[in-house]
Amino acid sequence: MKVVILAGGIGTRLMEETTSRPKPMVEIAGKPILWHIMKIYESQGFSEFIICLGYKGYMIKEYFLNYYLYNSDVTIELENNKVDVHYSNTEKFKVSLIDTGLNTNTAGRIKKIQPYVKGERFMLTYGDGVSNIDLVKLIKFHIQSKKIVTLSTVQSPGRFGQLEIDVEGTVGQFSEKPEEDGMWINAGYFVMEPDVFQFLNDDVDAVQWEKGPLLKIAESGQLGAYKHRGFWKCMDAMRDRIELEELWNSNKAEWKIW
Repeated sequence: MKVVILAGGIGTRLMEETTSRPKPMVEIAGKPILWHIMKIYESQGFSEFIICLGYKGYMIKEYFLNYYLYNSDVTIELENNKVDVHYSNTEKFKVSLIDTGLNTNTAGRIKKIQPYVKGERFMLTYGDGVSNIDLVKLIKFHIQSKKIVTLSTVQSPGRFGQLEIDVEGTVGQFSEKPEEDGMWINAGYFVMEPDVFQFLNDDVDAVQWEKGPLLKIAESGQLGAYKHRGFWKCMDAMRDRIELEELWNSNKAEWKIW
């Protein structure tokens, strides 16, 4: 099953990094977050990727075109342009890099990769979220639900500490951001049937996936939700990148399942 990754946005809330590179190329532990996402899939048996390019997409192309050299020990003879590779640490990725437009919104990007999924069931996720999600269980849930689209959902932690206060104003118990206090939110990691493209028939280049087609799919009763109760983290801002880096450096990177 092919995996589609949305990697074309500008990433305006991470401008400290994205002025010079696309958001999926922002690094965690010396590797782009895009690589981390692909490893999550590859480690569970899914190694064929379709990456939707947009903003500074050429940098993602250059990364994969030169991946072999970036991860190898080489001797280069400049006189005759001869390259000897001594050691290589590569991946099993098969990557299709599709230019879906600089200003295309997410629904339009999905529509543009229709010829590459070839009428088959496929997976889709965003280029900025890592998780230890069990993809086999996700796919099984999707098949059993018989829906056109299944999204993965996680429960966001409560935003504020919770207090128990008696009548005299004394705090009896304090709970910092209780885990079960948050709403269930869209975490990406979709599974989709090819019928999803029926909801992308119109000109959707300017349409956001979540605010257009996904709403219509839900209204038609064809959207399922797989509840993931494990780790998930979206790199939405600089503080998120720092947190992910700290988790990796302290050997607490729960998304590292390979």
